[in-house]
Parts: sequence; structure tokens; C-alpha cells
Amino acid sequence: MSVAKVGAVVLDCPDPMALARFYAEVLGGTPQQEEDWVDLEVPGGPALAFQAAPGYVPPQWPSPEHSQQFHLDLTVEDLDTAEKQVLALGAKPLETEDRSRTWRVYADPAGHPFCLCAC
Repeated sequence: MSVAKVGAVVLDCPDPMALARFYAEVLGGTPQQEEDWVDLEVPGGPALAFQAAPGYVPPQWPSPEHSQQFHLDLTVEDLDTAEKQVLALGAKPLETEDRSRTWRVYADPAGHPFCLCAC
């Protein structure tokens, strides 16, 4: 028997509502704000939460000198279509050149890496 279950994945960021809105457009759900914290109940997935972090410094991808902290793997049906959509929402490509792979790496508007995966 497990000791616990995942309540939420929490991301530090400079603007919690802006980042929550980005992920709401990508994954669905409606952001709910409580002071410097925003919750996003993701349909069919674990909740995401976003907290204000003064002095936030985004992770660097790829960088052996700096920790990437964590990243999200987001499953999609069509990589090209999903790529166009996340780029239009403000994502930045980090590792997308090899079009033969079943995954591509992007940064969200706060700089957190995430992968689109057609796996």
C-alpha cells in the first residue's frame, strides 16, 4: 500500500496566473487563484499548481552545469499540430530539430522545459 498520492505538481514562476493560463490552454481546466498561488485541475490528469517565486531563475536545457529541476511529458496525437498550438501560446522550442523522434522539447513561458510526446 502506498503512503501517499500525488496532490499536485507545483511549479515556481514569476507570474502564477499567466503560467496557469498557458497550461489551461494546453491541457484544459480553469485556473483558481488564492493569493500568490494558482491551482489548475487538469481533466484526466494530476492537478498543477503555480506559486510566485521572487527571484525565479528558469532551468537551462540542456545544461550539465545546471539542474533542469523537472519537466512534464505531455502526450499528444500529432506532434506537428501540437507544436504549432504550443508555440502560438508562447512556448519556445528547446530541442525540436530531429523530426524523426517521437518527442520534442519546449520551454513554457516561465522557462520550464516540457516535452510533447507522440509515444
